[in-house]
Parts: sequence; C-alpha cells; structure tokens
Amino acid sequence: MFDRIAPVYDVMNRVMTMGLDRRWRRLAVREAVWPGDRVLDACCGTGDLAVEAERRGGRVVGLDFSERMLERARRKSGAIEWVQGDALALPFADAEFDAVTVGFGVRNLDDLEAGLRELERVLRPGGRLAVLEITRPRGLLRPFFRVWLDVLVPIAGKILPGGKAYTYLPASIRRFPGPEDLSRLLEAAGFGDVRFRLLGGGSVALHTGVRGQ
Repeated sequence: MFDRIAPVYDVMNRVMTMGLDRRWRRLAVREAVWPGDRVLDACCGTGDLAVEAERRGGRVVGLDFSERMLERARRKSGAIEWVQGDALALPFADAEFDAVTVGFGVRNLDDLEAGLRELERVLRPGGRLAVLEITRPRGLLRPFFRVWLDVLVPIAGKILPGGKAYTYLPASIRRFPGPEDLSRLLEAAGFGDVRFRLLGGGSVALHTGVRGQ
C-alpha cells in the first residue's frame, strides 16, 4: 500500500494539513535533536522529518519498509543514510542513537508496543524521542475533524493518482490509542519524562520522552 501511495504522499500531506505538517516536523525536531546528534528517523516515508533533523545539524539515518518511499527520500538528501528495514526489528545496535524521531508512522505498526520497545532499545541512555501522530480532537473541532477524515480525505484520495489507498486512514486513526494511552505505552516501553502537546486544533499529538539510564 505504501509503495502505491508514494507518488502522492507529499502532496496528500500538504493537502490534508494545509501545509502545517512542515511546521509540526520542525517542532518535533527541536524537541529531540541537537547539532551533532546521531539521529534515527524511523518510518521515514519520503524523508521530510529526516531532512529537518539534518538541517538541525544531526547525522541522520532514515529507515522505512517501503522502497518506493525511500526512492523519493533519496532525492531530498544525499547526506542522509537511507535504509530499507522493519521498525519492529531495527537493524541497529543497542544504544546506537542520541535521538529518535517518528512522523505519522507508529500508527501503522503491526505491533505498537513492540515497535516502541525497539525505539527505546536503539536509543542511548538519556537519548530523546519525538513522535508525531494524528489523533482524534475533542470538543468543538470534533465534528469538523470527522468531515475532514470521512469525506474530504477520501475525496482527495480518489482524485489523486494512487490515492485510493488513503481510504485506510480513517480506520487506522480510530483504532489508534489517544494521547494519554500512548503516553502510558511509552512509559511501559521504558521512556521517562513522557509529555505530549496537541497541535492543529487537537488533531495531532507530539509526544516526547527520554530513555532511562
């Protein structure tokens, strides 16, 4: 599926977020990455978050399961090491990275808890994690979010070539844990100082955490 949507992935991100996804990625990188850090961007897709980490001064590895996504990522940076691999079995040593980022990717893992444990494993003690993910807003924005998710996104998916795969998106968001539940899962995986902030009117959550000693 992700191979199929790779040609329209960047366009759909801009359309679905009205361009705000770029700002959210910058915020995530500022929370986790310092100049000189060795950084893993897991589930990197077409590489936008990895490129932001590179701009921040990180030495970045971008990993994704989809080779078609990585083909587009490689066009954005020749300095980043792009690796095809499984986020549930990361091909890296324990404590290899100073920072780990994931942008709109953990929702797609077959085993979320196992994936979070892998992210913790490859971080050094004291290393920082930042996770961006879509979530369900509460309050006044909830009806508008439902229209966006159930009507506008599928329409855009039908218009854009290969975008029909985006029909999976509403179901994947509904079954994904809310921000508080994801925080508890991160803590169970070994992260401390877990916090989250809501962005985009509560439609996106940015979680941060630190690997314990």
